[in-house]
Amino acid sequence: MHRSLLSAALALAFAGLPALPVIAAPKAVSKAVAETTTQLPRGVRPLHYDIALVPDAPNARFSGQAAIDLEVTAPTGSITLNAADLSFAKATLAPKSGAAQEARIAVNEEAQTATFRFAKPLAKGRYTLRLDYTGIIGTQAVGLFSLDYDTPEGKRRGLFTQFENSDARRMIPSWDEPAYKATFALRATVPAGEMAVSNMPVKSSTALPDGRVELRFADSPKMSTYLLFFALGDFERATATVDGTELGVVTRRGGLPQAAFALESSKAILREYNDYFGVRYPLPKLDNIAGPGRSQFFGAMENWGAIFTFEYALLLDPAISTQRDKQEVFATAAHEMAHQWFGDLVTMRWWDDLWLNEGFASWMESRMTARLHPEWNTALEAVGNRDGAMRRDALATTHPVVQHVKTVEQASQAFDEITYQKGEAVIRMLEAYVGEDAWRRGVRAYMREHAYGNTASSDLWRQVERAAAKPVTAIAHDFTLQPGVPLIRVGEPVCKGGSMTVALTQGEFSRDQPNRKALSWRVPVIAQAAGGTTQARTLVAGGKGSLSLPGCAPVVVNAGQSGYYRTLYSQAGFAQLAQQFATLAPIDQLGMLADSWSLGMAGLQPASNFLDLAEAAPAQADPQVWAQVARGLGSLHAMYGEDKAGRARLDAYAVKRLAPVMAQIGWTAKADEPTSHANLRTQLISTLSDLGDEATIAEARRRYALSASDPAAVPGPLRKTILSVVAEHADAAGWEAMRRSAQAEKSPMIKDTMYALLASSEDRALAERALALALTDEPGATNGAAMIAMVSRSHPELAFDFALAHIDAVNARVDATSRSRYVPGLAGSASTPAMIGKVRAYAEAHIAPEARRDAETAVAAIEDRIKVRRERLPEIDAWLAQHAR
Repeated sequence: MHRSLLSAALALAFAGLPALPVIAAPKAVSKAVAETTTQLPRGVRPLHYDIALVPDAPNARFSGQAAIDLEVTAPTGSITLNAADLSFAKATLAPKSGAAQEARIAVNEEAQTATFRFAKPLAKGRYTLRLDYTGIIGTQAVGLFSLDYDTPEGKRRGLFTQFENSDARRMIPSWDEPAYKATFALRATVPAGEMAVSNMPVKSSTALPDGRVELRFADSPKMSTYLLFFALGDFERATATVDGTELGVVTRRGGLPQAAFALESSKAILREYNDYFGVRYPLPKLDNIAGPGRSQFFGAMENWGAIFTFEYALLLDPAISTQRDKQEVFATAAHEMAHQWFGDLVTMRWWDDLWLNEGFASWMESRMTARLHPEWNTALEAVGNRDGAMRRDALATTHPVVQHVKTVEQASQAFDEITYQKGEAVIRMLEAYVGEDAWRRGVRAYMREHAYGNTASSDLWRQVERAAAKPVTAIAHDFTLQPGVPLIRVGEPVCKGGSMTVALTQGEFSRDQPNRKALSWRVPVIAQAAGGTTQARTLVAGGKGSLSLPGCAPVVVNAGQSGYYRTLYSQAGFAQLAQQFATLAPIDQLGMLADSWSLGMAGLQPASNFLDLAEAAPAQADPQVWAQVARGLGSLHAMYGEDKAGRARLDAYAVKRLAPVMAQIGWTAKADEPTSHANLRTQLISTLSDLGDEATIAEARRRYALSASDPAAVPGPLRKTILSVVAEHADAAGWEAMRRSAQAEKSPMIKDTMYALLASSEDRALAERALALALTDEPGATNGAAMIAMVSRSHPELAFDFALAHIDAVNARVDATSRSRYVPGLAGSASTPAMIGKVRAYAEAHIAPEARRDAETAVAAIEDRIKVRRERLPEIDAWLAQHAR
C-alpha cells in the first residue's frame, strides 16, 4: 500500500493472454496455523469464493450472492465469518452430496461478524455455503466506494474497492484475515458501455435483455481477501506486454495520456522484478487503475493484478506536475509492484508481520528508483527515510517492527513510519552486512519456498542466513523484535603508528526518556576517513567495539549511512568533521545534518551544531544537501511560534543563507540542468516563502498575476509551488479568486490540489473559511478531511477544535480505517500544554484503549516541542547573536 468500452471491446482487449503459470503451493504447516492470530473460530476454512455482484452506483447500494466452498476441520454447529454493513436475506449450506439445510443468521455489528447456525451439527468434510445479501456503496475509501468527479460533459461516478486491512467484509462475507487464503471467481452485472476491472482478465461477457452486461472474470490464484479488487466506470485502458504479462493502465476517460509515464515505467520495473525475485510474475495481467480524490489512509493499494492508485500518485499532468511528482509516480509504481511478490504471492500470516509487506516494498521501491533512474540521485533519500523512522522510534510510544496486533483498529495503526521506513532501513543495513548477492539468494529462496502461502519474519531470516552463512537472525531480531534507536558514541580518535583508532560504545537515543536504561543491539558499523575511500567494518556487540583506519584524518562513522543508529561524536570530533564537511560524500553530509539536528534537539549535543554544518555547506554542495539545510531552517522557523523577535532573527539569517542558492538556481529551469535542481528550486521557493522572504513572495505574486495573459509566467512544473506561495500569503480577495478558479476547474487532479491549497493560508480568518468550506459538498467527498488536515499545519488548535465541534460531519469524510488516528493527527504541529489535555480527552471519549497509540504519540510530540522551545532555542539564539551579522 503507498498510498474503453465494455463487453466485446473489453473481452478483445484481454484476449490471448497466457495461462496462469503454476508454482507449487507450500506444504501445510499445522503448527504455524495453530499459532496464527485469528478473531474467528477455528475449525472452518474457505477454499473458494464464487461471488456474483450487482452494483447500483446511482443509489449507492449493491446486491450480492456468494457460494463459498469450505472445509470443516472440526465438528461444529455453526459457521462464523466476517461481515460489516451487510444485510442477509438467505443462507444455506450443502455438503458435497446430500440435502442443503437453511441457516439461522445472527449478525454482530460490533465484532463485524455473521454467524450461521444449523439444526444439524456439521461433521468434518467439505460444504458449500450460499448467501444472498445486500450492502452499501460508501463515499470514503473502504469496502466498495464511489468517487465522483467533474468532466467537461458533467459529473461522473466511478466505483472502486479498498479492502486492506480488514474491509473485504464490507463487500463479501468472508474469512477476512490474511492467513485464510482461497481462490476467487467474480461475476459482475454492470451497465453496458462502462468498464469493469478486477484482479484477473474478463473470461466472458454476456449481454442481458435489460441492456446490462454480465462479466465473468477468470479465477484468481490462491490469495488473501484483502487483495481482491473491483472497479467500474467510464474508464479507458492502455496496454503493453512484458515477459508474457499484459501490463495496463486504466484511467477516467481522457486521462490516458497522463498515465504514459506510469505504463512505461511499469515495463522496466516488471523486467527487473522478474529477474530479482527469481520467480516470474504469475498472473496473466497487471493493471494500475487511477482514481480521483484521496484517502487519509493510503495513496495506492497492491491488489494482485489490479493495483489501485489515486490520480495524484499515478498521473502526470504537464499543467501542474513537478519533477518530484514524476519521481513519486515511479516510486509508487515500484512499491506496489514489489508487493505483487512481497505481500501478494507471499503474505504475512497476521498483521504482526505487516512489515514483511511494507518494509520490503519500500526498500525495493528505493532500490529500483536508484537503479533505473540514477540521474535522479535518489540514493541520498535513504537518509531522509531513515530519519523519519528514527523521529518516531525515539519516542516512548514507539513499537517494534514486528508487533503484536489484536484488533482491526490496531492493524490499521500498524501502517506507520516504523513498519515502512524503519523496515526499509533495517533491510538496507542487513543487505550491506551480508552483501547484495547473498541477500538476493536468500530472498529468492524465500519466494520459492513460500509462494501462495503465508509467513512470519523468521522464515525470511532463515533463508538469508543460509544464503549468507553469517549470523543474520540475531542482528535482525535485535532491530525488529525490540523498539528504539541505537546510539553509537564515538570516542576521541587516537592516532598512533600511522593509523586512527576510535572506540565505540552503544547506548540508546531517546527524545523523551533520556535517563532510561539502554537496550542492547548488535550493530553493524562502517567507518571511513574524511575524504578517503578505505572502509573499516565491525559489529558492536555487548555495548562496545572499536575501529582502525590508515592515516590520521577525522573518522566518519556510519559511512554510507546504511546503519540504523544515531552517531554521537565528541564535540571536538564533531568540530573536526565540520571543518572537513565540504570533503565528505553527499550522503554522509546528509547523515551528519540529520544526526546533528536530532541529537541537538534532544540535548545530547549543542542544538547549534546543525547551524555550524549549515554554515559549512559549500555553494556547490549537492542539491539534496541544500534542500536538507532549507528544511532544517524552515523547521527552526516553525519552532519559534509566537516569539516574533526570535523568529525574525532566525528568518533574517536563513534568508541570507538560502537566497544566494536560490539566485544560483533561478526561477527558470535551464535546458540541461540536473533534475535535482528542479526539486531544490521548489524546496527553496517554499521555504523562503515560509520565512516571509519578501522577494520570493513578490515574485510568486507577479508571476501569478501575469499567468492570465502569459501562461509561460507560471510553467507547469512550478504552478503548484507558485500557487502555494500565493495561497499561503493570500488576502480575502485573493483567496476568493483562487476559490473561483477551483470551482471552474475541470481536471479532477488540479481541482483537488487547488482546494487543498485554499486551506494553507497563514491568515486565521481565511483558515476558518477553509474549514467551513471543507464540510460542504463543494470540494468533493474525499477532499474535506484533507483540507482540515492542511489547516492544522499552520493552525493546529483551530483545526482540532473545529473537528471536535463537528465530529460527526468530519467522521463522515474520513475513511473508517483512519478514524482512530485522524483527529489526534490534527494536533501534530501544536506546542501548547492545553492541547495535551484536549488530545487525551478526545482519546478517552472516542478511541478504544487498545487503539490510542497515535493519540499518545501526538501528546509525546507536543511535549517534546514544548521542551525544545524552552531548552534548545536559547542555544540557537546565542549562535545567531554570534554569527548572524
